[in-house]
Amino acid sequence: MSFSDEVRKEICSGMTDKDMRFACLYGMLLYCRHLGSERISFQSKSKTASDAFAELFGRIFHRELSCRLSESASGKTLYIYDITEPDLIGEVLAKYHVTDGVRSFDEELVSTPSLGVFAAGVFLSCGSVNDPEKEYHLEFSVPCESLASELVSLLGDIGVNARTTKRRGQTVVYIKGSESIEDTLTFIGAQQCTLELMNVKIYKDVRNKANRIANCDSANIDKVVAAAMKQQEDIRLIAGTVGLDSLSEELREVAELRLESSGMSLSEIGASLSEPISRSGVNHRFRKLAKIADELRNGGSREK
Repeated sequence: MSFSDEVRKEICSGMTDKDMRFACLYGMLLYCRHLGSERISFQSKSKTASDAFAELFGRIFHRELSCRLSESASGKTLYIYDITEPDLIGEVLAKYHVTDGVRSFDEELVSTPSLGVFAAGVFLSCGSVNDPEKEYHLEFSVPCESLASELVSLLGDIGVNARTTKRRGQTVVYIKGSESIEDTLTFIGAQQCTLELMNVKIYKDVRNKANRIANCDSANIDKVVAAAMKQQEDIRLIAGTVGLDSLSEELREVAELRLESSGMSLSEIGASLSEPISRSGVNHRFRKLAKIADELRNGGSREK
């Protein structure tokens, strides 16, 4: 099941009284494909939304609707409810204060506590949300620009910054950002899906931090290995030219330990010396060895 359908199922499970059903169906009708005196047409690729429309319509208008199946341009099943009976269309338009040709949200029809349920109906009619594992994106493909403006305003009242765009001639209201999507899902009654999104976000944040730490550790390990290899190279050069016996006792001891093991850290080398020293002390001795090796590479000589 897609995340969008999880949201739809949770929304539908919360329609528990008459006022909620009325507000939800209002959102579904106002934002459906066609709403006019000649035809009302609700279309959806979601069977969950389709079944919800038929049930809510039956409860409000006491009429059973027939669903017609078609195939969308993307090859998915399209569930369609066409209402063409003049008397029933007139009843629907009158009940929801819709004037033919003009779609606009009538605030007097929906009480403030039911605004979220109305928005839930809008989501069922034309909304979708991406899987949060992939992307934070929620959108509504609305039938006209005036309804897009009203939806942006409604979402703005709960602090959600929604934007509009055009896609293939369709007006789209979209929301980016996990927090804004969480607020929207909570507003429309999908609290469990909000928690699921938050859990996914936490998991992704932890995973990303772990990856950054692992990458950092890997980079540090690479640096340590590269430094150890360079130190061994310097020491072998010294051994092959002037010999390690030419070195002072403190440098020779560090050099021999490094030749024995490239995996020892500076701290481990320091602790293994006959007279233990700090990590910085070991690093200082390796710098001296590197300087001697560089002098030899540049044609210099070192007396034993």
